[in-house]
Amino acid sequence: MNYELLKKENNKVTLSMTVGAEGFKEAVKSAYMKERGRFNIPGFRKGKAPKSIIEKQYGEGVFYEEAINILLNEHYPKAIDELNLEVVDRPDVDIKSMDETGVVLEATVDVKPEITVENYKGIEVEKIENTVSDEAVEEELKRIQDQNGRMITLEEGEVQDKDVANINYAGFLGEDQFEGGTDEGHDLTIGSGQFIPGFEEQLVGAKVGEEVEVNVTFPEEYHAEHLAGQPVVFKVKVNSIGRKELPELDDEFAKDVSEFDTLEEYKADLKRIMVEQTENADKAAIRDRVIEAVTNLVDVEIPEGMVQHEVDHMLRDFDMQLQYQGLQLSQYYQLTNTKEADLRQQMAEDAKVRVKTNLVLDQIIAQENIEATEEDLNAEFEKYAEAQKTDAETIKKMFEQDNFEYIKNTIAVRKVVDFLVDNATLK
Repeated sequence: MNYELLKKENNKVTLSMTVGAEGFKEAVKSAYMKERGRFNIPGFRKGKAPKSIIEKQYGEGVFYEEAINILLNEHYPKAIDELNLEVVDRPDVDIKSMDETGVVLEATVDVKPEITVENYKGIEVEKIENTVSDEAVEEELKRIQDQNGRMITLEEGEVQDKDVANINYAGFLGEDQFEGGTDEGHDLTIGSGQFIPGFEEQLVGAKVGEEVEVNVTFPEEYHAEHLAGQPVVFKVKVNSIGRKELPELDDEFAKDVSEFDTLEEYKADLKRIMVEQTENADKAAIRDRVIEAVTNLVDVEIPEGMVQHEVDHMLRDFDMQLQYQGLQLSQYYQLTNTKEADLRQQMAEDAKVRVKTNLVLDQIIAQENIEATEEDLNAEFEKYAEAQKTDAETIKKMFEQDNFEYIKNTIAVRKVVDFLVDNATLK
């Protein structure tokens, strides 16, 4: 057996695998043992016909294709290991020769790009310093006030913006009532944009029990063609009004929604939390800018196989996100009138950026000899355990099967980004 690297151009290599006569003979024998059951030979039970009889009837090369597959499955992994190649896609295989002396196979495959990253220490990025104003705190306080409001039903009064109007309605195109434009006891939040433009605004000022006519025009792109672009009239009766009653912003409110006794104490703590969140967001944004700036230092051609492999990961992640929302990927395609090929194309550019970023960070990890220590691993196990409300040993067993490579890589990437940020110049 002989493995040889024949050619390397950019990120593509061609390698040769030579199998001698005995090796080829054994592969053909293995192919016969695997495939003999599919041949019906008169005078023999199915699967019991001798190899020579099958070859005589179907040709000497009847088992060659499967024999080549057997040789590839055995020798291709050995070849890329011996030649120290990091392949990133399936190979294209060519049979260069095949006779009584053996087989010569050539495989052409994309490999991981080799890069060197320079001048990454002291990379310049723009400083980010967002502040939390008193106005922002007041807005957050109003949001919390709104969350703690209670809905009351008004049997009299006029509809206002943001009210929930319970209505009966019937839609007319000319003199005819059209299908799908009628309902009773419908709760409509004014200003939500749930109905076609102009409908909700015309209900503002309507009184409970009052019947009003709402004149609107359907959008030109409306799904029902007979209504698209048509002016219509809705006859609407307001049954009742739901209005949110907000609590007073006082000390009692602070006691109800927090551990503090006064509103001022609660506002001070609210600002502290908002400042902390803003600072964390700024740090995350700076990390992203540093990663982007360092990645842009390198000009490298990314093999298509690596891009598509990353797209596969992105598709699986997207599928999981949809499932958390109770939606299947097939339903998403129907709702958006797209197919997998469209989504893959949309994801391809982001995938290329991700691959390049990972290549750059991995290379700096190697250049700086950054690694996950035993102490780092144990700390990570504890962090995962706390998040999943279990013990560190349970988490450890979950990752043992891949020799902790996933966690080691996670730690190393985090450490290299810390290193780059610490050495960056903020301007």
